[in-house]
This record gives sequence, C-alpha cells and structure tokens, in this order.
Amino acid sequence: MPDLIQLYPAPFTYQEYAKLPESVRLEIIDGVVYDMAPLDIVLDDSNVVEPDMFVVCDLDKITEKNIQGAPDLVIEVLSPSNSIKDRRNKKWLYERHGVREFIIISPLDETAERFWLEDGRYGLSDLFAWDESFPSNLFPELLFDLRVIFEKENVVAEPDPAWLVQARRTYPDMPR
Repeated sequence: MPDLIQLYPAPFTYQEYAKLPESVRLEIIDGVVYDMAPLDIVLDDSNVVEPDMFVVCDLDKITEKNIQGAPDLVIEVLSPSNSIKDRRNKKWLYERHGVREFIIISPLDETAERFWLEDGRYGLSDLFAWDESFPSNLFPELLFDLRVIFEKENVVAEPDPAWLVQARRTYPDMPR
C-alpha cells in the first residue's frame, strides 16, 4: 500500500480532502494526513458492523484487528443516509446478537432513544427530548445530557429531584 505522505503530501487541506471519495477516511492534523482506523465488530461470519461508539467489557473479545462478538453498549448517531438502516436493520442485528444497551442519537430530531435487552429482546424504547438527560442503564454514572450534545445550552445536567429518586426506588420497573 502506498505511503500516505506520498498520496497526500503536506500541507494537505480541507479543500483537497473534500474532493476525495466518501469511502476514504482520513484525519488531517496540522496539514499532515493520518489514516483513520475504523474498528470492525464481527458479530458472525455474515455480520460485521462499525458503530459510531461502543463499549466492550469482555477483554477476550478485543483482538488487534477487530472486536469478536457483541459489545455491551452501542451508540449510533443517525444521519439522513443511515436512519432506516440504524433504526431497523442494526437494531434487529444488535438485539439478535445480545447487545445489552442500544442508544440512537438523532441530531435531526434532537432526540435520543434507548433500548434495553431483557430476555433476549428489546422492549419499548425510552425516548428523550433535547432538553432532557438520562443515564446509561448499563453504566449509571454515564450521563447523556442532550442539551449539551445538541449544543442547546452549555450546562451540565442537574441530578434527578428527590421525588424522582424515591419513585424509582419504590417502582424499580418505572421507565426512565
């Protein structure tokens, strides 16, 4: 494979980058081109995905070349070109392969949707608006503040009010 410096001599600019095919994934730092290294997640022989973000807790799944098996948490960020694929096809695939928590972020709608795997199936999703925050079910200390994600306010989410904390203790199955 040719050297990146020969293919894209410095200083390489955004204008040059914009002319490249969409399939070429590069980063430019101070005019120097670096290859992006997407990480494949191999679910099985006929299903390989590259989620936008993910967490793998089982170190045995992590290899030098890829992830072998389902992550514990997957986050997909929708765009007009991938919305149906992520909402339908990947949701079904992640459910089938045991991804415990699946979160969809929709910048266009300014919403987030969270699915939780119970008894091998995703139930109804929890839906959150731009002005809400929610924790990961799998990692409760991981807080998604949609006001910050969607750049509506430059603030950190307030903790849940005491009445909501008590309600969740009393009714643990209550939707978040």
